[in-house]
Amino acid sequence: MAAELRVVKGNNLLDRATRRLVSGLTGMGISLLGSRILYVRGRKTGEWRTTPVNLLVHEGERYLVAPRGHTQWVRNMRVSGGGELHLGRRTEVFTATEVADGDKPEILRSYLRRWKFEVAMFFDGVGPDASDDKLLEIAPGYPVFRLN
Repeated sequence: MAAELRVVKGNNLLDRATRRLVSGLTGMGISLLGSRILYVRGRKTGEWRTTPVNLLVHEGERYLVAPRGHTQWVRNMRVSGGGELHLGRRTEVFTATEVADGDKPEILRSYLRRWKFEVAMFFDGVGPDASDDKLLEIAPGYPVFRLN
């Protein structure tokens, strides 16, 4: 199972181009449905690493969901315990707590409702109407962090 968790989903040309576009617009201060640029310290180098993310607000709490699975930013977040969210010139420093798999179904459902058009290819046919059992089944492959 550990080998499965290391697979990073969605490294095709269209995905990379979309990420560059979202990063560029978000960097200029234009948020696309909650997009931000995540800055997190590298777990080995301590240098800042960046990636575009979708900031989810669900039941009054804020979350970062990793639709591509156990990526480098996820591994870095686990070690650093927080980072910064940037939107244009605005910067927000935060700490983060990883959400247990059993608590993810409604968060994943909410995330898929909002961004299915963008992230469906990473969820292998699982959508916002999936059963709780199905969302629990896939939960280990999709890290979620609650922002504090």
